[in-house]
Amino acid sequence: MTDQPPVQDERFKAEMPQIPGVGPGGRRPGGMAAPLKIVGGLAAVIAVVVLVGSLVSRSKRNAPPPADPLQQVEVPAPDLGNPPSQAAQATKGIASIEQMSKPWASTQFDFKDPLTGERIPSLLLRLPAGAASQPAGYWALSLKAPYGNCQLELVSDLEKLKSDYGFRAARHPMIGNPCSRTVFDPEKMANLPGNVWVRGAIVQGSDLRPPLGIEIKIEGKDIFAVRMEL
Repeated sequence: MTDQPPVQDERFKAEMPQIPGVGPGGRRPGGMAAPLKIVGGLAAVIAVVVLVGSLVSRSKRNAPPPADPLQQVEVPAPDLGNPPSQAAQATKGIASIEQMSKPWASTQFDFKDPLTGERIPSLLLRLPAGAASQPAGYWALSLKAPYGNCQLELVSDLEKLKSDYGFRAARHPMIGNPCSRTVFDPEKMANLPGNVWVRGAIVQGSDLRPPLGIEIKIEGKDIFAVRMEL
């Protein structure tokens, strides 16, 4: 008995599964359309990148140059040099030798107190003894009374010394205190406690001491006030 091949029922024919988007034979529908779309997308991205780069480069070229940093200017410190001497700090040029060449010549000036800054009315008096080029030929004094608020004065009028002060023995100008009617003699020295000699001995009156003296210094033809007696 001869074997017969089995008869296949057409109703049960197996079909290959279909992959979405892929036609028979493994090809996608449309052929080369998909790759062209990809290439076109890449070209568009590259064009955008190139455009942005061009805009950035142009912006950098057109931007103003950065401002220079502030330059530091070195200001040299003032040359203080040596500190000024007491003579330079005091009232300078209170008079000249030519102005004070005659005996009993006088000039008033303000002496600045280095401690308080107060300007004190003062007097420079040319003495008959001593050379005009030497400090010993002068008496510089404060016109502010050492005690109290009175101001001293130079009295060159001998009649005023008699009438206002009651002092009749004067033969030359004197320094007077109009408040106490005390008279000081510029030619006489007084010895204070501590064995300190000062000019302007009291010849009449009740003041406790002579006026405060001011040390002077002569440089060339100029007379300078240096310091006041303490």
